[in-house]
Parts: sequence; C-alpha cells; structure tokens
Amino acid sequence: MDTILPPQLVDAARKVVDANRALNRRIAVAESCTGGLVSAALTEIPGSSDVFECGFVTYSNEAKVSALGVSQEVLETFGAVSIAVAWSMAQRTIERSDADVSVAITGIAGPGGGTEKKPVGTVVFARCERGGDPQDVDADARHFPDTGRGGIRLQAALWALELLMPRDEEAPAPVEESP
Repeated sequence: MDTILPPQLVDAARKVVDANRALNRRIAVAESCTGGLVSAALTEIPGSSDVFECGFVTYSNEAKVSALGVSQEVLETFGAVSIAVAWSMAQRTIERSDADVSVAITGIAGPGGGTEKKPVGTVVFARCERGGDPQDVDADARHFPDTGRGGIRLQAALWALELLMPRDEEAPAPVEESP
C-alpha cells in the first residue's frame, strides 16, 4: 500500500476497520495531541467510510469548547490533559455524530509542556459508547516513554486504535462449522 504512515499504524487501523465493519459499527475520534493521526490512519484503509464516521481535531482549548462543547469550567478546573476533559471529549463526539463508539485523546507530546505531575508522554484516553451509562467512565492516563514528539504521538495513536477495537462482549460469536 502506498502510504507515508508507519506500517504498524496502518495495520492497526486495518484491524479496527475490519473488526468494526463485522459488527456494522460506526466509530469516531476526538484528537488533541495526535493532531489527526488516528483519523489519517483510519482513512488509509480502502472502504473505511463503511466504519469511520468522523474525526474532530481539537488541539486548542478553544477548539475543545467550540467544536465539541467541552466546558470551559472543566478545562480550567482539571486542565486539558485530564480524565474529565478526555471523557467530555468522547461524550461530545458521540453526541455530535452518528458513531456507535468514540475515543478521545489528549496529552503532552513534548518536547515542552510537561510538569512534574504531568510529564511529557502523559496521554489521557476516554472511550464512549452510544447508549452507555455516562457515569460509567472508561478513561485512563498512560505515560509513554519520552521517545520524542513523534514517538509519543505514534504510541498514543496506536493505543487509541486499540481502544476502538470491539470488546470481547461485543464480538460476534464464532460460527460453528457443520461436519
């Protein structure tokens, strides 16, 4: 395949598209520190429009507020790189799309911007399903090794794609073959 993206990213995106297509599910993403990398990987796959609904690249806090409706108060209270903001991004992505599942990514890719509490390589993810309990927060922070800006963004994109894979309870039962 003719692509400028790393092969492991394209392979992961292909798995996401195939697995979600098998379930007739639509997916969406809200990206901050990955800057559209997850969306780019998904759209590298021919036929991804069967699955990929939309991607929001909301890099600035202002974009998180205006494009997704993240609360300014939540941003000011918890900071852009927080479970509260990632959860809000994922919830608002479901609300603003026809997707069945969304993933949000917000983090510090570096080389600057890190703090003692949130060092470079801190990335927060949230996953939301249409019809799911909004109080059942599926979000966590990961700390990727500081392998440089590109390395952190790649690891974050790969993890986001992993989160877009169907969970075991969502996967279709295997088809039994007759003897």
